[in-house]
Amino acid sequence: MDYDFATLDLSDESDAGRARRSGWLAAVQRGFHSGRPDEEFETRWLTHVRADGAVCTGAWLPEGEFGAGPVPVATYCSFDKTLNAGHELVPLRMVTDVTASPAHRRQGLVRRLIEADLADAVAHGIPVAALTASEATIYGRWGFGAAVFAQKIELDTGPRFGLRAFSDPGRVELIEPPDSWPIVKDVFDRFHAQTRGSVEWPQFYEVLHTGAFDFGEGGPDKKLRGAVHLDAEGTIDGVVLYKADGRGDERKINVTEMMALTTPAGLALWRFLGSIDMAKRVTFGLGFPDDPLRWALTDINAVSFTAHEEFLWVRVLDVVRALAARPWTADDEIVLEVEDAQGHAAGRYRIVTASGRAEVTRTDDPAEVTLTAETLGSLYLGGANASALARAGRVHGTDAALARFAAMADLAEPPYSLTGF
Repeated sequence: MDYDFATLDLSDESDAGRARRSGWLAAVQRGFHSGRPDEEFETRWLTHVRADGAVCTGAWLPEGEFGAGPVPVATYCSFDKTLNAGHELVPLRMVTDVTASPAHRRQGLVRRLIEADLADAVAHGIPVAALTASEATIYGRWGFGAAVFAQKIELDTGPRFGLRAFSDPGRVELIEPPDSWPIVKDVFDRFHAQTRGSVEWPQFYEVLHTGAFDFGEGGPDKKLRGAVHLDAEGTIDGVVLYKADGRGDERKINVTEMMALTTPAGLALWRFLGSIDMAKRVTFGLGFPDDPLRWALTDINAVSFTAHEEFLWVRVLDVVRALAARPWTADDEIVLEVEDAQGHAAGRYRIVTASGRAEVTRTDDPAEVTLTAETLGSLYLGGANASALARAGRVHGTDAALARFAAMADLAEPPYSLTGF
């Protein structure tokens, strides 16, 4: 079948343009098993995709075929923000809203959409792409590797809860989210600037974090609460947003956002959450993979880390640009070969590291270490170590070359991101 591949015109206000736009959004909602969008939902969505400069594409059945109309059988969307690679904020192609109708699987629809977009990113000088995936087996074929992980934290805040003494000359104060977006955004901007793995927020975060609209519930979020931590000088260096859920002994506090610029600020926010009356548990689904909370508790069993899952998938498109923007840990040089089915990252590269920086150039010299584009994506931000990937059979070379490469590439602290899209 000859599908009709097209890009949505987000400014087209004709009846046909609006119908196709509504159909595209309906297909996305259907693909993720979400409710049908109403007019307000579509208005909110349209505001943020326009603000982010998003490009929304899809595949439609040709006119005259049964089922043809404004609802596509595949959808795809992307826009450009920044990624903190460690040394630099690099341009990032952010991929989202990828769906295919179950009636049109294995027709190459997603392949055509994603490969065209990655080629466009390369043409525009974007060195890295990223997405958050609902399934872990889909995107490796296009060079995306699981790169940033998060853990779900469940904290018992009953009688066993308590923190060991820690130095915190600051304090916590409540805020009202509808009035606090400048505060929240300022803390995030500083978090993004200092945190390897962080991805810049899309525009819809303002809507979510002010409670103006809950895309899951389809209306204002009236339960959202917040607090900030101020340091000794009165500068805000941490934010938590949360909602209470349940009743009686089943009531818990669900954290929707928590970011701290210092360890004392983070622990102070946990202490605040543990002190909220009439709640016995606190949960947070995007905890830092190396969060110190367990070791700060008087009872280490008061916290459970119930999931440790991949959150951000990364695809390196420009190896020279991308590898120069990340940190390195040993002074050395090595020739790395990347195998890439799409060709964007394919080739051999000489990496010369000194004082935590790398100079990367293409070379025809024999490779000492070889890996795929997918594995490079996992290695890139330090979420996976070269030593572990080599033991798993995903990085190849002599023992000596692998040891040298691991000494150069492996980073002590994991990357971290709070941005879903």
